[in-house]
Amino acid sequence: MAELHLIHGSDEALVGQAATELVRRLVGAADRSLMVADLTLDGVDVTVGHVVAEAQTPPFLTDTRVVVVRGAERLDADGVAALQAYLGAPLSTTDLVLIYAGKPTKKLLDAVKGAGGVVAAPDVGSNRRDRSSFVDEQVAASGLRLTTAATAALVDQLGEDVNRLSGILDTLVATYGTGSRLDVDDVTPYLGEGGGIPPWDLTDAIDRGDRSAALGALSRMVHAGGRHPLVVMAILHTHYGRLLRLEGSGAHDEASAGAVLGLKGFAARKAVERARAMGPDAIHSAIQLMARADMDLRGQRELPEEAVLEVLVARLCRLSATRRPATGSRR
Repeated sequence: MAELHLIHGSDEALVGQAATELVRRLVGAADRSLMVADLTLDGVDVTVGHVVAEAQTPPFLTDTRVVVVRGAERLDADGVAALQAYLGAPLSTTDLVLIYAGKPTKKLLDAVKGAGGVVAAPDVGSNRRDRSSFVDEQVAASGLRLTTAATAALVDQLGEDVNRLSGILDTLVATYGTGSRLDVDDVTPYLGEGGGIPPWDLTDAIDRGDRSAALGALSRMVHAGGRHPLVVMAILHTHYGRLLRLEGSGAHDEASAGAVLGLKGFAARKAVERARAMGPDAIHSAIQLMARADMDLRGQRELPEEAVLEVLVARLCRLSATRRPATGSRR
């Protein structure tokens, strides 16, 4: 029975890794050179017609063939219709793997699901809980056993760069062997530089008044995360701008704050709690600090951009530390 798979997501490395593992399973011990046709759909040299022709080609010297189609996001409505026509009567000896960058169209999803296909999205969520779950799954699959502290160190160091996880686990397996139980000291030498982190790691540290954590988060956002200093400023403006909008609005709970800010759930509750903890004077001071830093970034004073941000973050932390701390966030 032929298999049909659609693998999609925004993280190219994770999607590629999932596709590689799937094709490896489909090929098994057979000769890959005889069994796999790897196509990249571009609409010119390789069209949906070429894809259908490959899918309809019987195997030679093997029991089945695997047709891998990269660039499935280039399928237009006519292309999806042509693919759907093939899926109505697919060749029983062809396993078809579609690789789609981003979120698939509803028509393509319906075509794949309607034909009994399997849809997989190997992307990792942006919050820490999702990243931790992904790391736990991959560690278990590798055969390694990590202590809670070692797993936490791995999650912290990777940040948003979870595509590096596969290489780190391969190195750990090669070094210690499958089934090994590893602690923090065992994995630390193999973690490499810290990866990028989400914006709230910075704003949460500032809200706690934790200068060391905030400056560390800033460094990872700028260097590993590749965020331009003005992008970091935009993140801070958004954070404190929400607090400023709540001031005098009368919002006092999650529902009323959500109505003012256009947010829902945790984000709205967190904003109203933080605004209440800081108070109007501190919020105004934060806005003024950012305004001066913004002018410095745009050339009012000849200062290194990262130094401007570091001074701003340190001052915002000091401002937060003088106020009653907001309710702790959960990620």
